[in-house]
Amino acid sequence: MFVDKVKIYVKAGNGGDGAATFRREKYVPNGGPDGGDGGKGGDIILKSDSSINTLVDFRFQKHFRAQNGSKGSGCNCTGKSGEDLIITVPCGTVVKDFKTNKVIVDMFEDNKTFVLLKGGLGGKGNQCFASSRHQAPRYSQLGQITEEHEVILELKTIADVGLVGFPNVGKSTLLASITDAKPKIANYHFTTLSPNLGVLKRFDKTCVLADIPGLIEGASEGVGLGHEFLRHIERTRIILHLVDISESEGRKAFDDFEAINNELEKYSEILSSRPQIVVLNKADMLLDENQIDEFNKKLKKSKFSKSKVFVISAQNHKGLNELVDAIFAELDNLPPIEQIESEDFDFDTRDTNSIKYEKINDNTYKVSGGRIIELNRRILVSDEESLLYLQRRVRKDGIISHLKTMGLKAGDTIFIGDLEFIYEE
Repeated sequence: MFVDKVKIYVKAGNGGDGAATFRREKYVPNGGPDGGDGGKGGDIILKSDSSINTLVDFRFQKHFRAQNGSKGSGCNCTGKSGEDLIITVPCGTVVKDFKTNKVIVDMFEDNKTFVLLKGGLGGKGNQCFASSRHQAPRYSQLGQITEEHEVILELKTIADVGLVGFPNVGKSTLLASITDAKPKIANYHFTTLSPNLGVLKRFDKTCVLADIPGLIEGASEGVGLGHEFLRHIERTRIILHLVDISESEGRKAFDDFEAINNELEKYSEILSSRPQIVVLNKADMLLDENQIDEFNKKLKKSKFSKSKVFVISAQNHKGLNELVDAIFAELDNLPPIEQIESEDFDFDTRDTNSIKYEKINDNTYKVSGGRIIELNRRILVSDEESLLYLQRRVRKDGIISHLKTMGLKAGDTIFIGDLEFIYEE
């Protein structure tokens, strides 16, 4: 089964909570706080592997979660960090954010690694909050809670040459004739149901060919199979455009040529501007040699007038040596394949300063935002000292003053993050 586009869910590990403990030993009268910090959560890491050529594994597993960090403990012991989770993907996988469709990274090179999500930081233990004025803090910091994200994995095959053309024009036969690939070959439409790759060798030179399932008119709007796989020729440097010059299907050869190019242009202007080598296949079945001249005359009047034309028979291996020489000669004059540039995007940009105010009704107010999340990490509801610290902070940070300008009065309810309070003067 060939799978080249999937949506997965990824979540880095949460940070471990800090400990609120005290040193109690015989003959140690002033032990003091000794709570250790929590461990860091595991990262989500992507790694490319050239031995994989499909995303089929992600069809059955879609949720990926790294290990959480462990809690801190007494004697200033830091909790164990969570293990990183490595997700292996094929070379050429483009990773996008599901919500914005922005490109996060192009896993273009083999054995490339990329940290997709960073694990949450561990909370600080109570020993970090000890000072000369506050020698015995009984609260610690909670670990950072990470969010789950949806990402799209889209495989764009890394190939130098892309074979395009209508169904049953001989693309698979040509691929099998000039490379080591062994695609399925049969005399009916859509024999090829997924892209096939083959390595073309000529002395000390090699290149990769991608056989794309037959395109038909309307492919860019979703007709047929080809629209599903057009992404696999986006990276190609040359397009090998096969045409059935014998017109054995009852269609005009140049009409087929124009129809495919129209679909390429609708899909991507960049793709349609790629250099093309026109291959007139099935010459052994040709009944009228004038059909070649008619095709060339029409080609000279089109925007592809400078394209090289080769007349071959892939079935009988005629004209293939000249075609292969032309492919390598063209590649020598073209720049190498370029990877897709990532966009300005970062899942791990954490907001720690914003404060949002919301008046739910006349007697209820809600305060949220990055600063509130960070503040709540240091609050233990069961600890009175910790709650007093929260009350001091909301006044010191001007939160109460701002709520008063919105109409806050005694007896009103305030939600500070997930915590609910009744305001009193």
